[in-house]
Amino acid sequence: MGRLREIGRDILERRNLDSYVVALVAFGVALCSAVSDIVPAGLRWSVVLAGIGLLVYRVTLPEPITQDSADALIADRSAFDSIPISARLQEAKDVWIFAPSAVGILSPQTCQALRATVLSRTGGRLRVVVLDPSEQAAVEVAAQQLDSEDYPLQRLADGISATLSQLALMSSWQTPGELSYGKLPYSPGFSLVAIDPLERHGTVIVEFHGFHNETAASRAHIELTKADSARWYGYWVNQFEHIWQSARRV
Repeated sequence: MGRLREIGRDILERRNLDSYVVALVAFGVALCSAVSDIVPAGLRWSVVLAGIGLLVYRVTLPEPITQDSADALIADRSAFDSIPISARLQEAKDVWIFAPSAVGILSPQTCQALRATVLSRTGGRLRVVVLDPSEQAAVEVAAQQLDSEDYPLQRLADGISATLSQLALMSSWQTPGELSYGKLPYSPGFSLVAIDPLERHGTVIVEFHGFHNETAASRAHIELTKADSARWYGYWVNQFEHIWQSARRV
């Protein structure tokens, strides 16, 4: 029944019609041949050759882009503009952020959105981890990777300092929700934002830093839910848990 429904959707959406036509004709010819010898041999061979020709033709066609393709799963930051972070936070109670400086995600607008949503809720929790600026060697190595862009907007060290100052100010807010943050001694090569990661509807967004990007916004991102892949969703949730355990709390 599932296959019949799939065929029905294909016909309604005018997909694979050539295949269905040839298959229907071939089935009809085969049925007539089985009942009686009323189908000329020439017609039988014509149907067989048409089927083989169609099969060869379809093998040469490129695979269509589907929701499971790499292009559908991997994108740069612009792909997430259709759902602003403020909209993603509307019902959130638990947000985890790791980034070397987190200056991109923790803009003044995002911080105000966090105050009005996650931190305004009893039991709300915001956890943030950035690089430890006192680990000078680690910051210098990360800066070689992250600052080597064609069009940089801010240096890593300045971004870390700005974020830590912002988090210190946010810690003085009187809110029902809890803010906690820490510093990691080295960069693992990715950034991560998780929204309600322990819930069924949770989302994890991972940014891969790469090397010598055009801009910070051009880095590759993936967004995962449990429905996409329970295995890899759990993997990235655990990555943050390890980061949090290794971070020095402020």
